[in-house]
Amino acid sequence: MFVQTATIPRRALAAGTAALLGLSLSAGAAHASRADTPDGVAARQAPGPIHAGNTFGWYGHNGLVYDETFVGPLNHKRWHVEGPGAVRTQHGMLTLNTATKGTVSARMTIPGRAYGRWETRLRQRQYGHKHTPYRVLTELVPVTREGEGCGEQNIALNRFKMSGNEVNFYIRSRPDNLYQASLKRGLGQDQWHTYAVEVTRKHISWFVDSHVIRTETRPEALTGRKFQVRFTMQAVKGKRMNKARMQMDWLRYWNLNDKSKKSVKAPLPKKTTYTLACTGKN
Repeated sequence: MFVQTATIPRRALAAGTAALLGLSLSAGAAHASRADTPDGVAARQAPGPIHAGNTFGWYGHNGLVYDETFVGPLNHKRWHVEGPGAVRTQHGMLTLNTATKGTVSARMTIPGRAYGRWETRLRQRQYGHKHTPYRVLTELVPVTREGEGCGEQNIALNRFKMSGNEVNFYIRSRPDNLYQASLKRGLGQDQWHTYAVEVTRKHISWFVDSHVIRTETRPEALTGRKFQVRFTMQAVKGKRMNKARMQMDWLRYWNLNDKSKKSVKAPLPKKTTYTLACTGKN
């Protein structure tokens, strides 16, 4: 059974003293009390125990379907790993360590869901600056019979360059629709942030550190595909890359049994064209 106190980050509990924990909790309370302005001061604060799941009330009526805490060895029947580097669990985190070339990823293999709420808490670190930086990417990828194609059906919870200060979000739908937005963000070494997406029959909303950032409602963006989560350290083809890692503290999925306690009204993302689509089929 899920215990609500598990929303307090395990890293803070393991790291520390009672004083440090008290500081984390008080910072989280202060964060929760601020207005939901994603570009304001609150958006730059560490989320602490606050995240979209408890802020928007997704936990009631058995809403939490799974809670990946990455304790113990990586379950390779549950996670499919691709690419050079090393993917493993480490101190209760899913860790993707890169090589100096090539993309490495870990995708959940359990049956996908068309609708629901996905959220993860992650951080990243880069080793050196002489070469090309990796991109950190968390996506929902389709697990339908047609397969992923060339990414023209994916939804990104986040996509950002190592050492950068901007997080990108997108929805892609066939044949070549692209709905995207970005958010200026402090993305320092080992800095924790939470990222979530809510997918319903009528809208898709993105959340960062418990704040709703964008909400898409245009019908052509709402594909009804079944999705599953994939974490990726994305390389530039043919380039020597700076070694790096991404670490996920937890990954959670909620169904839509509970109505959000707060509005998810937010600006629409910008609609453009996805130029790398490999199929025009619907």
